[in-house]
Amino acid sequence: MTAEQFNVLGWAHTNNKLCRDFVFTDFSNAFAFMTQVALLAEKADHHPNWSNVYNRVTIELTSHDAGNQVTAKDAALAQAINSICP
Repeated sequence: MTAEQFNVLGWAHTNNKLCRDFVFTDFSNAFAFMTQVALLAEKADHHPNWSNVYNRVTIELTSHDAGNQVTAKDAALAQAINSICP
């Protein structure tokens, strides 16, 4: 399957990754969101590459064990993340 077959609303396909930027009102809200994502990732046993600068969170999802390709695990985690977006 190709990465494009794992389309998730709001997520872009970039360099074999599902990528999305999230912007919040402040650092506290961004960090709270990251905490929620961490719990989802632990439950799924699938962990994102991500960064945080003040009120912005950038998330990249790829499956390292599948040769750094987008897989169903990435799409499922992206969908779960979408479900907690404000």
